[in-house]
Amino acid sequence: MKKFNIRKVLDGLTAASSSSSANAQPGTPRENDVVQETLQSEHFQLCKTVRHGFPYQPSSMAFDPVQKILAIGTQAGALRLFGRAGVECYCQHESNAAVIQLQFLINEGALVSALADDSIHLWNLRQKIPAILHSLKFNRERITYCHLPFQSKWLYIGTERGNIHIVNVESFTLSGYVIMWNKAIELSTKTHPGPVVHISDNPMDEGKLLIGFESGIVVLWDLKCKKADYRYNYDEAIHSVAWHHEGKQFVCSHSDGTLTTWNVRTPAKPAQIITPHGKQPKDGKKPEPCKPILKVEYKTTRAGDPFMVLSGGLSYDTVGRRACLTVMHGKSTAVLEMDYPIVDFLTLCETPYPNDFQEPYAVVVLLEKDLVVIDLGQIGYPIFESPYPLTIHESPVTCCEYFADCPAEVIPALYSVGCRQKRQGYSKKEWPISGGNWGQGTQTYPEIIITGHADGSIKFWDASALMLQVLYKLKTAKVFERARGKEEKPNTDIVDEDPFAIQTLSWCPESRMLCVAGVSAHVIVYRFSKQEITTEVVQLLEVRMQSEFSDVDSPDPGGEQTPTLPTPGASSSPQESELPTQPSTGSNSSDGPRDNIPCLQMRSSPLKQSPGYQVELVIQLVWVSGEPPQQITSLAINSSYGLVVFGNSNGLAVVDYLQKTLLFHMGTSELYSPSDPFQRQPRSPRKAKPSGAICDSNDGSNASEDRCRSPTSGKSWRELPNVSFSFEMSLSYRLPFDNSFTRSRSSSVTSIDRESREAISSFYYCESFPRKTDSLVSPCLLVGTTHGSVMMVALNLPPAGDQRLQQPVGIASCGTLVKLKGGILTMSLLDATGTLLPPSFEQWYDPNASDEEKEKGRKRRPASPPSSQESQDTHFAILCSEKQAKVVALPSQTRIYKHSITETSFVLRADVVQMAGANCIACFCANGHIMTLSLPSLRPLLDVNYLPLTDMRIARTFCFSNLGQALYLTSPTEIQRITYSQETCDNLQEMLSELFTPVETPEAPNRGFFKGLFGGGAQSLDREDLFGETAAGKASRSLAQHIPGPGNMEGMKGAASGVVGDLARARIALDERGQKLGELEERTAAMMASAESFSKHAHDVRAWHLFERLYNFFSFSAYHINPDSHFFPTLLPSDDAEIQR
Repeated sequence: MKKFNIRKVLDGLTAASSSSSANAQPGTPRENDVVQETLQSEHFQLCKTVRHGFPYQPSSMAFDPVQKILAIGTQAGALRLFGRAGVECYCQHESNAAVIQLQFLINEGALVSALADDSIHLWNLRQKIPAILHSLKFNRERITYCHLPFQSKWLYIGTERGNIHIVNVESFTLSGYVIMWNKAIELSTKTHPGPVVHISDNPMDEGKLLIGFESGIVVLWDLKCKKADYRYNYDEAIHSVAWHHEGKQFVCSHSDGTLTTWNVRTPAKPAQIITPHGKQPKDGKKPEPCKPILKVEYKTTRAGDPFMVLSGGLSYDTVGRRACLTVMHGKSTAVLEMDYPIVDFLTLCETPYPNDFQEPYAVVVLLEKDLVVIDLGQIGYPIFESPYPLTIHESPVTCCEYFADCPAEVIPALYSVGCRQKRQGYSKKEWPISGGNWGQGTQTYPEIIITGHADGSIKFWDASALMLQVLYKLKTAKVFERARGKEEKPNTDIVDEDPFAIQTLSWCPESRMLCVAGVSAHVIVYRFSKQEITTEVVQLLEVRMQSEFSDVDSPDPGGEQTPTLPTPGASSSPQESELPTQPSTGSNSSDGPRDNIPCLQMRSSPLKQSPGYQVELVIQLVWVSGEPPQQITSLAINSSYGLVVFGNSNGLAVVDYLQKTLLFHMGTSELYSPSDPFQRQPRSPRKAKPSGAICDSNDGSNASEDRCRSPTSGKSWRELPNVSFSFEMSLSYRLPFDNSFTRSRSSSVTSIDRESREAISSFYYCESFPRKTDSLVSPCLLVGTTHGSVMMVALNLPPAGDQRLQQPVGIASCGTLVKLKGGILTMSLLDATGTLLPPSFEQWYDPNASDEEKEKGRKRRPASPPSSQESQDTHFAILCSEKQAKVVALPSQTRIYKHSITETSFVLRADVVQMAGANCIACFCANGHIMTLSLPSLRPLLDVNYLPLTDMRIARTFCFSNLGQALYLTSPTEIQRITYSQETCDNLQEMLSELFTPVETPEAPNRGFFKGLFGGGAQSLDREDLFGETAAGKASRSLAQHIPGPGNMEGMKGAASGVVGDLARARIALDERGQKLGELEERTAAMMASAESFSKHAHDVRAWHLFERLYNFFSFSAYHINPDSHFFPTLLPSDDAEIQR
């Protein structure tokens, strides 16, 4: 039983008293008078920017063949729109109901969405952030199917009751014209036909509507006569219907895996019945039933056989077979297997007109977790290479880091090695979804996102300019042996699934050094090289870590270990609540307790390492006396010092990756006492031991030690991966919902051990004053724990060059710097002017290059200049925990500022970031608040209730970066990027891409002379006369409720914004004006020719009229004039004079 120590209580009261007095009088602010803080509240504003990744749980899809824009709806009511590479858009329905169907107003910049809550919405896509213009909510009937004919403003809506209603998409009002189910079917039918599953008009006659009911009845409805022309009956349920472009035939897919082809004028029986995947019996009987064909599309070509594309229909004996898409072209049938179940598919065609040859060229297949586009124009039907970042979830994301304003040369370097990893065999054609235009933003600083995954892979993404593109993929599992089956799986694993999963990572962009930690208590150090190498034996360092817990049960009488227990100031943290215990899973085997055995087996064969990140060193924690190693909770690498430090609930270890040695290991409790443990020599100053040697860094052992619970328990990685490292203990204690994680093989943990066990939560390399008496800066390490303690560790580095590779690095603990409430999340360092002092780094050089090139590249960043004012503090340590933030002056170690971030919640993620030329602390709390604090005064600048913590995924992946950028994993497949910068919010409209671009609608197909003469072409229909209020009357008000939006269709057409859109519209308008001027000129010339001809004919008529008058005049005069005589011509001049007179 834990003993009571009154002295610790008194120490806690003293600490609380000093804390309260410091709040009343915040230290000596004279050190901060020189710091001019420029950040103000007006510099901050929070808003979402873009969402990347595959739409989570997709449910529907639509395509605009003229604008070439793809829309995908999800079960959560989200809309994702895709155009060319880099053109993406996200919008959300307020009701969050599933999107059951989408319909584009083709080339109109509008989209109609139908939701599972029986509402339809009209979206305006002519603005960069789409908005709803109109909504219509049905009250009495459930929507099952929608159909919007090309270039029509009347939307057909089928319902669960079998009725069809008609909506005017301009005003979003219901027409009085209704097709009732009892009028559509035969009077003799005694049963209800079921919901409407299909609506389409005859391609050649818009007045004929084809209606498919679920029961198997298809009706061809005459809209003008308001009656059924033909009824087609089949015994099996219908899933979809597709027309032949000539309007004489249509194809139905059924629930028994059959396709029936019907002639329009022969409703008695199908013209053809086929079962694409059914086995044909030899005796001529009906084929065995197959799985339902969920969708079929029938597309014709002008020069060859038609295409018939269908999903489903496989035979029932294909158990375990993956979902397939079948392409039937002529006599050939191709079955294309998909990695995931098919949600929907669309065939992309050259023309939007349904009454013309379709000329299909691609099929877009929407899967549950992927989007595939198949090229129909090449042999073998290869797929197109997707330009979208849809592979974020290829393996579940387990950790995420965001680096804004990183060195400019890093992205080209990663791309150059990543382009060699691309798969081969893609279609050579360009990506067919090519609509929209890029944004015109001016922010072009490099941004990189790094994601760690459950399969041990790490992906580097280029996130510049609100886009996302994968640069490079690293597979960390290649250095280990893989178990081929469950029987070969080693019993030393501490997780049941995904033993290579990435838990945390540390990356230095300047030196390109990378260090990753996995859930199997392993650490891998990588260097970046542009040359390929083959490593015969991977350097391995096995570390034995175990803490002594004698001080927990019996406190040290000398009081040296007093700070190991939480003070009353920290006891308010909810991390003292009890966790559910887990049964121990085999700490002993038949051969005795496992000891000195790593969790993963190293690769025995030579490792070929391609250009990119190459293994420098592998560090593995081993089993100790039957107890598995604790998972690593924090990690940091420094290229300038050549050191890697990592920690867990047993303590911390410092490894020299240049000498491949373990320099130092100590339990967390021992860090509090600088006098005794740290006077001794480092535990392992020697060179690297042979592979498999054990670096025993603690002589003591405790066989009864109980492991701190692994942050993974319950479900598998693939449902919800591991929680993040620095706050894992806090999250597992506090969140009210069930933690869905992989169950680990760990011992149960009692509440006393959980309260007392202190894990390392964060590290920070710096060059500062490790001790109060120091007057010159030196390399040191800040260590933060889950109990809120911050300790200083001094580092003594040998001179650079050969001495650095031969002499050991000196390490000494300098004791506790300060104590905060809650676990430490982030630490940083400022100089006296408020400038951020980042950890020193070494510039990148290629480790496989020549010695001369190495020396040219190896330039260490200059250290901070020595302080000339010994009596004045010149550094400020910025410390942030789950509850509060403090600023401590160095070397005096006096607290300058303190701020309580939250009392009722706790901080999940905190980062010191640069923004608008200054620095601040950005925090994300579990109650959803995002806050920023100025530095060094910790003045609140922003506090917005943004996103309550409803999912551990958000807590695990939320991260801030410089220049007001942040991101988190909003779903297992999507990354949401946000900004807290006012400048970015102001420029967001220019930075976003445009979906709608002015494009001429293709010309309608030519009817031909004979079709026009004999009426064989497409028959148009004046739907306004049929469905308008004058002819059809008003619909019942109780049927649906109209919710008006900000504008109608006329306003929508003039609402397009953006410089690119304006220029394109101006160019098209100029072309149209030139074309009209040319037509006017031609018409003017024709009118002039016609006028000239008319003038000539008028002159001839007048001359003949004059001749007739003169002839009559002289015929009745005294003189008889013969017109044929020579006298007649002499009279003509006098006649002209008469005319003039």
